[in-house]
Amino acid sequence: MKTFSLHLYDTSGFEHINNVTSFVAEDSSGSFGLQANHARFMTSLIFGLARYRLNDSAHKGGLWQYLALPGGILYFENNILFINTRRYLCDDNFERISSALQERFLSEEQQLDSIKGNIRHMEEELLKRMWQLGRGK
Repeated sequence: MKTFSLHLYDTSGFEHINNVTSFVAEDSSGSFGLQANHARFMTSLIFGLARYRLNDSAHKGGLWQYLALPGGILYFENNILFINTRRYLCDDNFERISSALQERFLSEEQQLDSIKGNIRHMEEELLKRMWQLGRGK
């Protein structure tokens, strides 16, 4: 079976994985899959789980590896799949990676949403104050 390489990049470094036979993930339009020799492709991944299968002769069809991602950018070209994300977790056990996704990334996302809301509120107040100063002239 034909394979491709997966290059995972996050804020702490990178990991290169060879002998990938298929990759499944989700973007805003829904689930999609990639295999070797796919046309050039780019998308924005949503928060959730992705998975990839390795070409492993010891296991018929290969084993699925799961990636927990808080979103990211995916780019596929010349049989190399690049994924850039803030953070990711990788595991071959679905239950373990699912609970890790819920525990670690969900609370992180909620904190980020709160911070974004606070920043948005500060920007609105700053613009309001600037408008009031401008009217006073």
